[in-house]
Amino acid sequence: MYKVTIGLEVHCEVKTNSKNFSSAKNAYSEYPNENVSVVDLGLPGILPVANKEAFRKSLLMALALNCKTPDIVMFDRKNYYYPDLPKGYQITQETKPVGVNGYVMINVDGEDKKIGINNIHLEEDTASLDHFKDYSLIDYNRAGVPLLETVTEPCMHSSTEAIAFLEALKGIFLYTGVSEARTDKGQMRVDVNISLSKDDTLGTRTEMKNINSFNSVRLAIETEIKRQKEVLENGGVILQETRRFDEDTLTTHSLRSKVDAVDYKYYIEPNIPPIKITDEWIDEIKSEIPMLQFDRINKYMEVYGLSRYDSEILVKDKAVSDYFEECVFIGCNPKSISNWITTSVLGYLNKNELDIKDLSLTPKMLCELIDMVDNNKISSKQSKEVFSKCLEENKEPNIVVKELGLTQITDDKTIRDIVTKLLDERPDLIEDHRKGKNTFDYFVGQVMKETRGKANPVLTRDIINEEMEKR
Repeated sequence: MYKVTIGLEVHCEVKTNSKNFSSAKNAYSEYPNENVSVVDLGLPGILPVANKEAFRKSLLMALALNCKTPDIVMFDRKNYYYPDLPKGYQITQETKPVGVNGYVMINVDGEDKKIGINNIHLEEDTASLDHFKDYSLIDYNRAGVPLLETVTEPCMHSSTEAIAFLEALKGIFLYTGVSEARTDKGQMRVDVNISLSKDDTLGTRTEMKNINSFNSVRLAIETEIKRQKEVLENGGVILQETRRFDEDTLTTHSLRSKVDAVDYKYYIEPNIPPIKITDEWIDEIKSEIPMLQFDRINKYMEVYGLSRYDSEILVKDKAVSDYFEECVFIGCNPKSISNWITTSVLGYLNKNELDIKDLSLTPKMLCELIDMVDNNKISSKQSKEVFSKCLEENKEPNIVVKELGLTQITDDKTIRDIVTKLLDERPDLIEDHRKGKNTFDYFVGQVMKETRGKANPVLTRDIINEEMEKR
């Protein structure tokens, strides 16, 4: 039996107007080499200028990951040659990362687990390469984009834990507004390190780089675990190397031997002077961190009595979670709000490919609709019709209810008179009911028909039951 150990290196592009060390626009583009400057191309005589906003957001992310932050801003050169690196080196952080010794809490199969963060550092992204049969092309749009690399401790032991961590990390990027973290646009990419051993010592690790989707990460991990087991069981040796994951064949293939940090010949970047970080700036940034997903889930479960499943749906999108919390603040029942949002509201948004910020039904209006149901002014069935009309015509629920004439009948005498009349007309069905036949629902349906669905269903059933018992 082998112990699997997994460590992740997650690269995520920071959302800023300009690139990390140049004034070129930081924006996704399908047109090659559109957002490029002489700094990005590494032309002779260029000088980098650090992007303050990129570093501020990096500090924000480091604090959200419970990291210790440095006393000064400092950058280093990571020296290596590759066609997508025009300068022959990358400006990154080795001496003073933006954050060290942090952690992220995840929940796997109902159990909480702390995933250690070794460090998080800010660097510049490389250009991107498009490979064809006989040649390759370079697109420098991505070169110089501010990139945050989050390096975990080797503390995960399954693909399930790894995916839970990635989902939690992506949630933090989205909640803090540091990145859009779009895997389909290459804004979030994952390097996976895996080793197997028979005890608590770490085995020789292999690395798979630049995996662009969480599902691919899962498949890559499970594929490499299977390969390493087969090698070890056949008396082979695992080599420290970088491997490529082929998703079509579910295999991994050796690319090159894996280098260590010493091979990059790091040294301090001479063109960017160190800048002191003040406690006041740290406190200011720390105050911007909202309550994050993990804490919101626990709050919704412990304070509002929601299930973990519903809580996780509510917090997946911060805007949805904020909408829910505003409804609760107004005074609406949390469970009722949760049911409406996780079914009707999200169903409508998904069907129409909308964001909750585009929803014309405000939290106040949704609470008003729910109150009408809770106070028996309209039935649950009618509320669905009102909900649809509110969205179609951008009207408040009380106005729609009046226009449709849907106010529920809750007067005992009115309903009892109708029930008495119906029972008088069909004594044969009362007799059938006594013999065990289900004629009860017939009378309920007739009352609803007489009142065009306005009779309160609970009160209607109670009155029918009372009147049938009398006869």
